[in-house]
Amino acid sequence: MTAACLVECTVAKTGYHRADRVADQIRMEVADILMRKIKDPRVQAVTVTDVKLTSDLRIARVFVTTMGTKDEERNVFVGLEQASGFVRGELGRRLSLRYLPEIVFAKDVSGPRGDRVLQLLDELHVDTEAEGGSSEEKTSS
Repeated sequence: MTAACLVECTVAKTGYHRADRVADQIRMEVADILMRKIKDPRVQAVTVTDVKLTSDLRIARVFVTTMGTKDEERNVFVGLEQASGFVRGELGRRLSLRYLPEIVFAKDVSGPRGDRVLQLLDELHVDTEAEGGSSEEKTSS
């Protein structure tokens, strides 16, 4: 192996860490487990959006979104908390890892936050048009 290949191979691996690859696999497996294996009706309307894994692969924070009211959402997270042991056991059968991470379910708030940003941008666009046209029209005149 030459020195150039050593440097090149090292640089290529720094962009995508093992924790990211394992987290992506956990996301797919947990989504499949929740969809196909869990029989609890509280957990039926759950979407797994992301998994953040600590660098030592010991704790996996699984971000989920739910549809429903605050009370239904509370019930979903109670159901997920009760099912976390089952989910971890199923992951152990599906993944070959030395240490299986502890599964912690968390609410994903990125969707509503993104909706709020889009709403603010729309309001800004409407205010700009009300003041005398868009900036595109001013530059073409």
